[in-house]
Amino acid sequence: MTDAEGSSSARVLLVAPFDHVLNAHSSLRQRALERLGCSVRPFNLLGGVGWLRRFRRRDRATRLARVLSKNRFDAVIVVGSRTFRADDVHWLRRGDDCRWLWWSPDALPDGPSVDDTVRAYDHVFVGGTDVAAALTQRVGRSVHYLPPACDPSFHRPLRSRDRFRANVVFAGRASPRREALLAEVVEFGLAVWGRGWRGTALRPYCRGERLSDLDYVRAYAGASVALNIHRESSQSAWNAGCNQRVFELAAMGAAQVVDRRQDTELHFVRKKELMEFEDAGMLKESVRALLHDPPAAEAMGHSARTVALAEHTYMHRMVELLRTADLC
Repeated sequence: MTDAEGSSSARVLLVAPFDHVLNAHSSLRQRALERLGCSVRPFNLLGGVGWLRRFRRRDRATRLARVLSKNRFDAVIVVGSRTFRADDVHWLRRGDDCRWLWWSPDALPDGPSVDDTVRAYDHVFVGGTDVAAALTQRVGRSVHYLPPACDPSFHRPLRSRDRFRANVVFAGRASPRREALLAEVVEFGLAVWGRGWRGTALRPYCRGERLSDLDYVRAYAGASVALNIHRESSQSAWNAGCNQRVFELAAMGAAQVVDRRQDTELHFVRKKELMEFEDAGMLKESVRALLHDPPAAEAMGHSARTVALAEHTYMHRMVELLRTADLC
């Protein structure tokens, strides 16, 4: 493995949602910071405050204010697209001279409130080049492109068996678009994982509705072909950025077929490190070609893993983030 070069002794408060299912990547980002030498205190946005209070912004801000009042940090790193409003950030920063950084690697809702929130931070990082360009122009200062990443010590090739073995695998929440696309590859031996599939026509192919972080890796590691279909967003027209699964599947050495996004070509070579599709017909032909040529599929997965380890780990991303803030 080729680690990103860099080290830091910064005291970091990492503000993010932490769990072992949908937000397991938060712990991987914390581990990357610690490997770089940072002293990291996690702050869980999901917090043990009950379901009704979980999403009350002021309650989260109040809890965070208590932590800030009792500790000194060099940086507060907030991760996620839905965290704090601009007035919350200004209130939390009162009298504090540490750097505030916001990284939203996922889809970011558009609107005037986003511009105000960007201005409240010292540095902002987003997961799409289109988002970075638009916000930079609107707020009058640099908003940085920083895509998602992987942890190759966790996202790694495994030998999966039994219920995790399938020719073609997709893991993710059901949607009409995903259902229509996946219906085209049922004949190749499809397995789907995720919420909502048992309420669709693809319910016979559903292996489970909830995956732990490790079972997510096992499910894709057991695939001859790994499918990645981006989530649709009705709240934003920004769609150039690729999701974190692009990088995770690459690190697993999977033969990945993914719907085309503009930014993907910045990181991976089409047909050498992954396959892309624009419609159901292209998806079907890509899956067919890889299943009919296992050595080519294996070589593509190996090439993708090599690139992921060399350029796209969480350590790479954290070094870039810390250097931008003069902390590394």
